[in-house]
Amino acid sequence: MPIYEYVCEKCNGHLEIIQKITEEPLTTCPDCKGQLKKMISNTSFVLKGTGWYVTDYASKKDSSAKASPSQKRKDSSTTTAEAASRKKNRQLQASDSSPCSYSV
Repeated sequence: MPIYEYVCEKCNGHLEIIQKITEEPLTTCPDCKGQLKKMISNTSFVLKGTGWYVTDYASKKDSSAKASPSQKRKDSSTTTAEAASRKKNRQLQASDSSPCSYSV
């Protein structure tokens, strides 16, 4: 059975009541006898298991398309920095190595 939330317009009291869908909504506050108003709230309903779009059919290969623009910039700057670092390392290795001379 669902949990319905009510708020009293007179005392601002908050009630959470388990009711059948077919039951009439409450109208009177049990504390002050004021008028109750049914609230609309978020549900904690979660679909678990297989057979749902998120678990079985959603494409995981195109996750970069779903990334935020700031995340994409962060990723591209990281790869640019890595490429610059590799280039610098190759240049240092080339300048440190001396030509080999063989004596026969």
